[in-house]
Amino acid sequence: MFKTRICDLVGIEYPIFQGGMAWTATGELAAAVSEAGGLGIIGSGQAPADWLRQEISKIKAITRKPFGVNVMLMSPFLEDIMQVILEERVPVITTGAGNPGKYVPELKEVGTKVIPVVASVALAKRLEKAGADALIAEGMESGGHIGEIATFPLIPQVVDAVNIPVIAAGGIFDGRGLVAAMALGAEGVQMGTRFMCAEECTISPLVKDKIIKAKDRSTVITGRSTGHPVRCLDNRFTRDLAQYEKAGMPVSELERIGQGKLRLAMVEGDIENGSIMAGQIAGAVEKIEPAAMIIKDIMQSAEKEFSRLTALFGKR
Repeated sequence: MFKTRICDLVGIEYPIFQGGMAWTATGELAAAVSEAGGLGIIGSGQAPADWLRQEISKIKAITRKPFGVNVMLMSPFLEDIMQVILEERVPVITTGAGNPGKYVPELKEVGTKVIPVVASVALAKRLEKAGADALIAEGMESGGHIGEIATFPLIPQVVDAVNIPVIAAGGIFDGRGLVAAMALGAEGVQMGTRFMCAEECTISPLVKDKIIKAKDRSTVITGRSTGHPVRCLDNRFTRDLAQYEKAGMPVSELERIGQGKLRLAMVEGDIENGSIMAGQIAGAVEKIEPAAMIIKDIMQSAEKEFSRLTALFGKR
């Protein structure tokens, strides 16, 4: 019932992408999501190429199903990362923080699908012209680096502006979000925060516990003064950063303070002094469960919601 162009494009059973979160989306998580019928995505972040090759090896040892790699185009290791992707013939890449256009010809030669993340209509149009196979339109409800437009206004505008498939991201938790995204014209969804609490996600258990304890207003946005706003769970780090920004601390110093804080939280488990990038939907996450159960729940609740809506409209 929910098979879309995205499913056919990347060879997946369900139109569900797992977000490629740095220091969070490792080979273990991505493999579990792909094996369950979605698209698991490794978050390469600013990691070196050897690390990425190791994570790809993990996936290939677990599943033969399609997977992806998220590439931050501002990474200091970008050229080496792209070389690994080409050599390993990665089925899909999602990209952020730039235009992947110069890499598209080589990627398409090895069969890699290119799916950039966008936060505006203008960027969506530009990346379609650059050769993108699909787009992930991400609203500001998402965790991590965010744009200025919320998911509901963003998705239909991007869908109307391009001819390639659009995946919705930002504030999506279950099948209700999937059905709502498809009603807006999207052909799939990307979810990050819920998959942070998958059993196969290797982040610190302390981070998972903080997500589970989160409420609807537990996230804050930092970095507005730097031009690079980031959504995180509220903690000592975000409160200190807010004070520094309010006091007019130079951008260079703010960025220096933020360096390494994501790893500090996700890998080392410092949930007060690290950066816990998570979306507003964190308040809906209530338990840790296998990735396969997450996907099963999304699809079952989507079927239930679709049936409810069908019956509702049938009464008219």
